[in-house]
Amino acid sequence: MSEQNRKIVLDCLENLFVHKDFDAAKAALHPDFVTHSPGFPSGREAFTEAMKNSPLAGATAEVQRAVAEDDLVMVHLHVRSPGGEVAIVDILRVENGLLVEHWDVKQPV
Repeated sequence: MSEQNRKIVLDCLENLFVHKDFDAAKAALHPDFVTHSPGFPSGREAFTEAMKNSPLAGATAEVQRAVAEDDLVMVHLHVRSPGGEVAIVDILRVENGLLVEHWDVKQPV
């Protein structure tokens, strides 16, 4: 279960940051997706729309490490954008194959 959840999360992040395929990323989110990240709205539609219009839409991200335990997946990303470089740790909860909850911490590099 942990490895399957890790793959679901990494595929979603790849769609967001590498392919810029927001529809594919949206398909991985539960309709009632909850994010605890300040500045981003909860809900599948609202969250993906906000991501499309955020500075992160033009960013590239490199996964440094990903760790999964049961329904939680932690991903350490190195994000580069015109505004600079940021280290981000995303923690996502997966339920029935969909991302249902999200937390993050960010730090300038």
